Amino acid sequence: MWYEILPSLGIMTVCLIIPGVATAQIHKLTNGGKEKRTARYPWQWTLMERDRRVSGTNKYYESKGLENIH
Repeated sequence: MWYEILPSLGIMTVCLIIPGVATAQIHKLTNGGKEKRTARYPWQWTLMERDRRVSGTNKYYESKGLENIH
């Protein structure tokens, strides 16, 4: 019957979800607890460069806040 496909559907779903979740967790481990940011448009790249410059550590993912702005 139709329910015989459920186990294989569940296995396929898990196998498709694992790479996305694993990638997000690896990015969190390597980027100081934050997921990797991607710049798909020039405006996003400008914001990442601004965050890198303002952070004081030359890393876009280490936000320090307003105290670093000169």
